[in-house]
Amino acid sequence: MPTDPFVAVADLAGLGPIRYFDARDAASFAAGHAPGAIRAPSDAWDAAAKTAATGFENTAHWEATLADLGVDDSAVAVVYDTGAMTNAARVWFILQYYGARAVILDGGWPAIAGATLPTGIGPGTGFKVGPRAGGVGLVDRATLKTQLNGDAHVFDTRTRPEFTGEDPRKNARGGHLPGARHISHVDLMDNGHVKPVPVLRAMLDQAGFQPGDHIVTHCEGGGRAAFGAAAAVRAGFADVRVYYLSFADWAKDDTCPIVRD
Repeated sequence: MPTDPFVAVADLAGLGPIRYFDARDAASFAAGHAPGAIRAPSDAWDAAAKTAATGFENTAHWEATLADLGVDDSAVAVVYDTGAMTNAARVWFILQYYGARAVILDGGWPAIAGATLPTGIGPGTGFKVGPRAGGVGLVDRATLKTQLNGDAHVFDTRTRPEFTGEDPRKNARGGHLPGARHISHVDLMDNGHVKPVPVLRAMLDQAGFQPGDHIVTHCEGGGRAAFGAAAAVRAGFADVRVYYLSFADWAKDDTCPIVRD
């Protein structure tokens, strides 16, 4: 199993048995998909992750969800989307969080179209969830509040206007977490593909991240944060966590500090 969360189309054959998971919408999937692909309903998974009754702590829900989708240990899950890679990253994060072997297909569907691909195997027969089994873990609001003393190095993957507070989205408060470093998720890509390892390392170094840092990524609602976490892992960082509920969750709590500068 590769340590890089991203895989190029040309390297798929080297993964051994694979199972494609398509994180696009139903219409796009119906119009064409990778051989043997299974549709992963990323919007439904996102909604479940943000609902108290079916959140990340409800391992029974996620074990049933992943098993029903055909996830098991017999193949590497190769996740792709329209090419933005945020929905694919969202699905990748959930899969790996519960212990599944998973990678994000670099470039998404545009990289697949017209390519000769190895055929994915069909749905598996069951999956036993192991929460926190993946390399990239989860952080909640309460925990992150206690880590703003320097224990956590916050990686904000939103746009620059979101970071500065000029674009608060639907939040009553805009800005960023104290001490957060900013690299927009789009800057982690070049021509529809994630940037090479040396470039990502240089970008994170310039932003102030150092080897051994406990990095916590966030965005507005999870997808860009998951992509940023995958990019940080690709760059060689080992202690990476995702604040999946992200800034929308932080901003609604008036006891959570937000700065504008």
